[in-house]
Amino acid sequence: MPFLSRVSLPLIQDGSYLQNIPSLNHGLQLSLTSNVTFFVGENGSGKSTLLEGIAEQCGFSLRGGNRNHNLNTGYRFEGYESPLAKHISLIWSSRRINEGFFMRAESFFNFATYIDELIAEADIRDKKRILDAYGGRSPHEQSHGESFLSLFNNQFDNGIYILDEPEAALSPARILAFMSVIHELDKSGRAQFIIATHSPMLLCYPGATIYQFDDNGMGETSYEETEHFTLTKSFLNNPGAYLRHLTDH
Repeated sequence: MPFLSRVSLPLIQDGSYLQNIPSLNHGLQLSLTSNVTFFVGENGSGKSTLLEGIAEQCGFSLRGGNRNHNLNTGYRFEGYESPLAKHISLIWSSRRINEGFFMRAESFFNFATYIDELIAEADIRDKKRILDAYGGRSPHEQSHGESFLSLFNNQFDNGIYILDEPEAALSPARILAFMSVIHELDKSGRAQFIIATHSPMLLCYPGATIYQFDDNGMGETSYEETEHFTLTKSFLNNPGAYLRHLTDH
């Protein structure tokens, strides 16, 4: 059973831009019934907005990291608070989980810089401990994909992991490696994942729950019904037809 079992959002009438997001503006009662949940939809559909609200309610920094990263005085988070967080209520299946991580691919460079600052300021023992948490090397000394996988392999253990488009840093082979990390933690029951994604590969993860965000609101779907899957499959089956359509004007 997932640690976080329900996300509750009332009708929003605060005059903010949130009222213009069809998937969110009528409120929602989101049930999380599996350890792996995907949010899928076009950019601007509300999936990342909801993800950020959940992450902040869990106590994670919206610049990335776990709860402890909020406590470092050299790292400031002003201006990153989610406008949705104050509206959201989280319901836990047993007890509130404090362990975990929030990460978005687009801000990982800044997070890696922050880790380098911690390494530079640490004594020898703490320096080794921090480096071990990222595979023995600074994230900036690895490629984007390598550092992401180092994070997944060395930091992910017990807790709730909230990820915004992690595939942006990963090759197809590394997406499969990431899915293996998810599987090991999923089957152990030690971790829960909530992931916003555009990746048709990730969406195929067995047993995952998928929520589609669009102009009609938000609803559960299967990976075969997502546009990400059907369009990618159709294109790969006949790329020439799509390319002729794009280039013939």
